Amino acid sequence: MIPAINASKIYSILGNNSSLVPLAIKDIANSIGLTTGSYILGDKLEGKDRFLDEFGTQAIWLFGLPVFKKITDLTLYKAFKIDPKVDVRLLDNPEVLNKAIEIEKNAKIKKSLENLKINPKFSKSLALIKFTIATILTIVSYTMLTKYRHKKTKEAAQKEILAEHASKHMKQTRLNNKGTFFGEFIKNVENNNSDTSKKVPFTGKGNLIKNLQEFMFDPVKNLMIVDSSITTERLSKSRNGQEFIGYTIKEGATWGFMYFASKPIQKFLEKQAVTKHNKSIDLDARVIESDELKNAFENMDIVEESLKNFPKDAKDVEIFEYIHKNPEDFIVKIAKKCDEIPTLPKSDLIDNRKLINFGDYGNRSGVKGVYAKVENLLKQYKESGETIETFLGKVKHLKRKSVIMNLGTCIGALGIAVPAIMIAVRYLSGSKNFQVKEDLEKELILNA
Repeated sequence: MIPAINASKIYSILGNNSSLVPLAIKDIANSIGLTTGSYILGDKLEGKDRFLDEFGTQAIWLFGLPVFKKITDLTLYKAFKIDPKVDVRLLDNPEVLNKAIEIEKNAKIKKSLENLKINPKFSKSLALIKFTIATILTIVSYTMLTKYRHKKTKEAAQKEILAEHASKHMKQTRLNNKGTFFGEFIKNVENNNSDTSKKVPFTGKGNLIKNLQEFMFDPVKNLMIVDSSITTERLSKSRNGQEFIGYTIKEGATWGFMYFASKPIQKFLEKQAVTKHNKSIDLDARVIESDELKNAFENMDIVEESLKNFPKDAKDVEIFEYIHKNPEDFIVKIAKKCDEIPTLPKSDLIDNRKLINFGDYGNRSGVKGVYAKVENLLKQYKESGETIETFLGKVKHLKRKSVIMNLGTCIGALGIAVPAIMIAVRYLSGSKNFQVKEDLEKELILNA
């Protein structure tokens, strides 16, 4: 059965900085813009080269890590009879892990947690191996794509150059099959076909990661490692100055608007919603648009009772025990809806194999953050003097608007502004034509 997709779910995904979906949308916009820009410059060969570069890289970038991790789950983890769904970060909080083993009723999950406790070093090593294998194979896949793209573009360029020179020297080639300029030119093209990696230096494979665990379990941060390698590869293997400058602009903008701009933009929009409208929009869209929130705010005793009873200042293990014993608690239900408390598929039961983000009350993160956000929104509702429909309707509108503005800003920058800047730079530099083809033509004529 396919889970229902509604508007609140869509806005929740698009507004989630840990989701790959908004990254994919931004990258598609960037790829379309750059490919269109290459065709606008008037060279179909460059357009094809850019299309393969952008959309080929995108496929590897988005699907490489999940596919290689899944392969590791089905081979390495299966061989050692280890449950790949168990998060090894549970070992960082022994009290919570022990309590999870104690209260877990599912025999299979209980066994998986016991295995984690018995073999902590092996479990951590296996998780590191999985992360390393998937990351390296994804990077290798991109390297192979780059070599293939350079080879195909070079071969296509040679064919175009031959066709252009053939039309110019048709009479000469009919009289002289060998020994003429064109005869030697053909020989040089044939000789050069075997060398597709000329003048392609390579200087690095990426950056060292200080906090490896943080990158291992965050899909977006894991992609940042792959992207650092892609950026290094693109800059170091640029075929000429024109391509290097283009990649410098593209990669700088990509890093800025793909990874770093969304959070500050969202924070700014959330602050504006409070300053101008006294309405907080930092809760997940699925919560803001849910019947649970509306019904609870209509009967405020439900929310106030939950805020009173929830042990937000307690130790993690005490909060862990509370959320298991009080599944009907409003804060617990909302935290599950926000995915701060992971649940089993098609169930409301907590999945103890996964990490619960207890978070921080002051920073409004994790489960404690859900408490702080609900507490603040309830206070604003009381102060507003508005009906629940009007109040939540405005919150919903502001939340959707913030998601659209945030994503739209990044799409506009990556899909329109960056390609336009790259085209302008080409025109201003006086090198509008596809430099790869021109360099190859000069090289072949020089060696003729």
